[in-house]
Parts: sequence; C-alpha cells; structure tokens
Amino acid sequence: MSLNSDDWSTRHSVLTTARRTAALVNALADDRPAPADVADVLRAYGETDPIGITTHDIAGMRAAAALLRQVFAAEHADDAAAALNRILKDHTGPLRLTSHGGSTPWHPHLDHDDDSPWDEWLLASSCMALAVLVWDRQRPPGRICASPSCRNVFITQGSGPERRYCSRRCATRERVAAHRRSRSAGQPGETG
Repeated sequence: MSLNSDDWSTRHSVLTTARRTAALVNALADDRPAPADVADVLRAYGETDPIGITTHDIAGMRAAAALLRQVFAAEHADDAAAALNRILKDHTGPLRLTSHGGSTPWHPHLDHDDDSPWDEWLLASSCMALAVLVWDRQRPPGRICASPSCRNVFITQGSGPERRYCSRRCATRERVAAHRRSRSAGQPGETG
C-alpha cells in the first residue's frame, strides 16, 4: 500500500516531518549548535513552546542526527531501508498510537513514551517519516548535497531527475565553478 494523492494530509505530515528531520540534521551538524537555534528549527516546523532544550539534550540529538545522516547518505532504497532498520531496532520503541492525553488527534509514535528525551523523539519521529518515504517511493528519501563546500542533507521529492544539490544556490555555485575551471583549462597562461 502506498500513499495516494488523495491523502494530502498524511502526505503533507510525512513530508513536513521529513523536512524537519533534514533541517535538524543540518542544524545539529555545527560543532556547537546553540539550544536556542535548535529550538528555532523546531518552532519553524510546528513545535509549540515551551521548548526546553539543554546542552545535554543537544549532545544526544547530535548523536541521533549522525545516525539519521546515514539514511541520507544511502545511494539505493535497500541501503536506506537497512540504515532505518538498524536505527529502529537499536534506538526506538514499538509502534504505538498516542493522543498525548487527548490534546492532539491520534497518531503513531515509535518513542517509548510521550515524554521521551529529545534524542529519542528525534530518532523515532524521523524514522517514521523517512520509512514512509522509502516505502512510498521505493528510493532513498533524501541526499547529501553534492557540493564539496556544503554537506547539508535534503529531502528529495517528486518525479523527474534526482536532485544533487540542497539548493539552487549550491547548484549555481558548482555550475559557475565548473565553467570557470573549463575556461581556465582552455586558455593557457590565464588564471581563473
């Protein structure tokens, strides 16, 4: 069973969670991400205040983000599924439904309880969304930017050729650099 185009709400929720995962993996890749910066990413993707993230939470979330980066590094659906299966087996709880005590509609969770630590929540919610994307598309859910100067991860989506860069900015920068290299290689005596 795959998500059909009529199930906009589910598709939107999965993509939003997957994009939040990519944004958090990128934010947590900094050497010393500030708790306030990580909280800002969470707010941008719908998390409500208060968001109490500590430097201790950041350390755990950075370890979780490193595990999730393996899914984005996968070249094939089999590799993405294997990475997700390892994370699910080693780091998440059993699938369960929760309404957070009636404050939200019923939805699936893979963390152990509704008050799990941030790193457990990040792995569980991210694995859920990324697993649905692998299942639905039968390909890796995302990539690592192909630009050597950028290691951001991003969610791939839609039909057509697979994206190689996280943004138009990175794609343009690499195209311009390749053009300059080819021009300087073709004109001896000039420096690019």
